Amino acid sequence: MIRKGDNVIVLTGADRGKKGAIARVLPGEGRVVIEGVNVHKKHQRARKAGQKGQLIDIAMPIAVSNVALVEGGKPVRTGKKLAGDKRVRVSKKSGKEI
Repeated sequence: MIRKGDNVIVLTGADRGKKGAIARVLPGEGRVVIEGVNVHKKHQRARKAGQKGQLIDIAMPIAVSNVALVEGGKPVRTGKKLAGDKRVRVSKKSGKEI
C-alpha cells in the first residue's frame, strides 16, 4: 500500500531507478504522481492580451505496480500487521513498521 508522501523508487520504464516522494495518489486509476519523475512539457496559452505563453513541466501519473517503497535505499514490499487495535504497514524485508 502506497500513500501520499511516501518515498518510492521507479522499477520499470524510462525513469527506472529514479526516486521521489509521492505527490498524488489516483486510486480509481491505479496510478501515482511522483515529484520529478515522468515529467512532460505542456504548452500553456497566454491568459491575457500582452502576456506570453510558456512551457510548463508537469509530472504525469505512473502505474502503481511500477513503483516500490524505499527502505535503506532499496525497494521493499509491504504487508499489514495488527499493533494493538490498529493496523500498521510493515516492511516484508526487515519486519519494521513503516
